[in-house]
Amino acid sequence: MNVRIKRIDSNLPLPAYETAGSVGFDLLARLETTVHPGSIELIPANVIIEVPQGYSLLLVSRSSTPRKHGLTKPHGIGVIDQDYCGPEDEIKIQVYNFTDASVTIERGQKIAQGLFVKTDRLGFEEVDEVKRESRGGFGSTD
Repeated sequence: MNVRIKRIDSNLPLPAYETAGSVGFDLLARLETTVHPGSIELIPANVIIEVPQGYSLLLVSRSSTPRKHGLTKPHGIGVIDQDYCGPEDEIKIQVYNFTDASVTIERGQKIAQGLFVKTDRLGFEEVDEVKRESRGGFGSTD
């Protein structure tokens, strides 16, 4: 299956799976962006992606980003819905600088990875009670 994608700046390459076994593809920074200590910034990723029906696109940190750059995703992951693909819907990567120094992300630098995940949309049935035994609450398997 091919996914429809539009680059904002055609001088930067398309996202790519870097190895034959990669499940995530790298996203690149379109603009140089400085993230000051303790702040959150949005880094434009240069693409608008038409997520196929039955899928969602998850935006996750690259494993080296926190260690090498002191940046993390403040909400863990980003979710790109199937209907986020209009002309102004460039994907942006939200990052938080947890260090004491400013961090500059260069244009063209790998800043996150995307993963397509099969997604079902289910209905809800409200009930008066649940029948299963409780596991003991939050952190119950620690």
